[in-house]
Amino acid sequence: MNKDKVIELLTNIFDLELNGIIRYTHYSLMIFGPNRIPLVEFYRSMAKESLTHAELAGEHITGLGGHPPLNTEKIQETFKHDIKDIINESIAHEKKAIDAYYALLKEVENKSIALEEYCRTMICAEEQDYNEMIKMLNE
Repeated sequence: MNKDKVIELLTNIFDLELNGIIRYTHYSLMIFGPNRIPLVEFYRSMAKESLTHAELAGEHITGLGGHPPLNTEKIQETFKHDIKDIINESIAHEKKAIDAYYALLKEVENKSIALEEYCRTMICAEEQDYNEMIKMLNE
């Protein structure tokens, strides 16, 4: 297993999950209208899930001797706060996370059962979130 490559991939995941914490918290504050309460709860739960995912990625990074970065300056805001725009941005973010976990899985497959299982668990969670968001757009 190429430890440096695995740390690089985990670092990307860590960045995406930190981004998710901030992004989803921001969205929860910017939702208005008749569906505000359930959507605020949804986005706050997504922020908490991103925190858990960031912590897991960070533990793997430090376990391999790496250093989890603080790259929060990469977060971009579109200033679009219509709920459909927020959901579409969320879907794009989840897709990036899914792709990142698949890239890590490809790197660790048949090299680390622990990291393989971690990837599979995270992919399952991210794909479920992605699918829920797709359903939210279908009225």
